[in-house]
Amino acid sequence: MMQVIHPFAINVVTLGVTDFANSVRFYEALGLARKLRATGDEIAFFDAGGVVLAIYRWHRLAEDAALPPVAPQDFRGMTLARMCRSEAEVDALMTHALSIGATLLRPAHRTSFGGYSGYFADPDGHPWEAVQAPGFFFHDDGRVTLPD
Repeated sequence: MMQVIHPFAINVVTLGVTDFANSVRFYEALGLARKLRATGDEIAFFDAGGVVLAIYRWHRLAEDAALPPVAPQDFRGMTLARMCRSEAEVDALMTHALSIGATLLRPAHRTSFGGYSGYFADPDGHPWEAVQAPGFFFHDDGRVTLPD
């Protein structure tokens, strides 16, 4: 019988990157603290507030997962997001990300669900959403609690 681990939690997200050093600089400038530096330039780990964001070379990540390499700009049906406390925080994050090399995908705008959202892409085209949504509770450390 297979044992299932409860509670299930996502604790690492790994992004494939084409320019390792540039991506490390981008995520440090975005405000993430690089940890476990003993890995050198093989892989970079960032403290992302309860989740680890890892940066790994695109071709090696595909190889490691036994997937065929595809063009980095191909959309894979996934985005990353930073939940913000206010519209002003969304605007500040968008402005900061663009100032450090992100590409604007969609300017911040009011959403159909009563929130406020914008999209940018990191240097490898990974899409990020900066979003404020009603009903979410924030802990002092930035973690978000979902409503029931």
